[in-house]
Amino acid sequence: MVKPRARFTQVVTGCAVAAALLVAGCGGGDSDTAATTTRHPAHPTTTTSQPAGDTKPAAVTVDVDDMKFTPADVTVKTGDTVTWHFSDKAPHTVQGIGDKAMGINSPIIDKGDWSYTFTVPGTYRYLCSLHPEMRGTITVQ
Repeated sequence: MVKPRARFTQVVTGCAVAAALLVAGCGGGDSDTAATTTRHPAHPTTTTSQPAGDTKPAAVTVDVDDMKFTPADVTVKTGDTVTWHFSDKAPHTVQGIGDKAMGINSPIIDKGDWSYTFTVPGTYRYLCSLHPEMRGTITVQ
């Protein structure tokens, strides 16, 4: 007999794989959206700011808590990384909206961090695929 927690994990993993395959098959051939993603175990993160003249990429944190993304609207520079810190009672995702944002596709996460490095300027809209009323925008300059 499969324990409820193990069954839940199997279902969530299956859904994540199915979603990844669906997104991979729906690409619009837009090759300028290349970026990297990283999933980290749960730990506190902070937003760092860059001193004037510093050319290192910045790291920005968006908190996922209380059924919202905070801040919902973020502006970064090309090459900067945005990390979503998940600490809500419910699991969430970060899912890009539209062709330009198709590469933004986190797994379902209930606790921890997920990061995306933006390499192409533009406006990237996203939502939580489990709670579509949760939305945000990243503007890359």
